Amino acid sequence: MSFFKQRKPRGFQHDWIYVDERKEKLQKIEEKAKRDLGMLPEKEYDPERIRGSFVEATTHLKRYKSGRSLGFGVLLIALCVMLFILHYLVTGELTF
Repeated sequence: MSFFKQRKPRGFQHDWIYVDERKEKLQKIEEKAKRDLGMLPEKEYDPERIRGSFVEATTHLKRYKSGRSLGFGVLLIALCVMLFILHYLVTGELTF
């Protein structure tokens, strides 16, 4: 056992024993179909229905999630301009 390098504890993994995932999926599909046909009333709270609503409602989070940020482009252009100026100062001539 080393003093400086400690072992990480074993991660917790809980496997469900008495759960039939296929049966639960079928029940959700049946319930959704009954709601679409009008046999059951609408659910008041459904986390799947509201997931992502906040991100889609705000422009800055939508831009952040899409990965296209204006800041990176501006940084890249500024870097190119700085390199061009540095090249001009070192060589003393303006070349394209």
